[in-house]
Amino acid sequence: MSAPLQIGLLVFPRVTQLDFTGPLQVFSSLPGATVHLIWKTLDPVPSDSVLMLTPSVTFADCPQLDVICIPGGFGTDALLNDEETLDFVRKQAANAKFVTSVCTGSLVLGAAGLLKGYNAATHWSAMEMLNLFGATPTKTRVCVDRNRVTGGGVTAGIDFALTLVSLLVDRGTAEAIQLRLEYNPAPPFNAGSPETAPDEVLALMKERIAPFQARRLDAAKRAAERLM
Repeated sequence: MSAPLQIGLLVFPRVTQLDFTGPLQVFSSLPGATVHLIWKTLDPVPSDSVLMLTPSVTFADCPQLDVICIPGGFGTDALLNDEETLDFVRKQAANAKFVTSVCTGSLVLGAAGLLKGYNAATHWSAMEMLNLFGATPTKTRVCVDRNRVTGGGVTAGIDFALTLVSLLVDRGTAEAIQLRLEYNPAPPFNAGSPETAPDEVLALMKERIAPFQARRLDAAKRAAERLM
């Protein structure tokens, strides 16, 4: 009897909850998998919404993972230069079968030195920041490059997790989970990417996120300098 797959998702202050709850729902439907929510302590962690999250294991007590996944959100800015977190991610990645992320979680992988020479996806607003870490930005919902599997922004986490299940087990298992979740998206508007959103909507969103992008870029530059 094979050992259960060990899958770990990082939770941290101001994580975008859908970045990890989408994959969490998929992974929790995978027979024989043990799923961990990981942080420095077991104290509740605030997400970027009203939802509070409860870690299930600390960095110190986390077993070796088959899959480590870093979700995104505003909170990733602080992680880019958080050596305790980056060291944990590096140590787990060294022996993990798959090193993965959703949304801006890929920047954390980059800051840990784990994306140099890899293609990677991230949220559209952070795409060019991947260059700072030696990664090649890839505009796709899911990017698979060897054992690095990175998802695009937020809702792409479900696509990412189903793709990863197909790699971990097989396509049939992934399709069965997709059917169980009735994941059959048909969005009411065609505004889900910069390429399809109306010009005025894109302009409004760019204006709103400009201050956050500037702070993230500063953190990413400092992280890239630390790597050098």
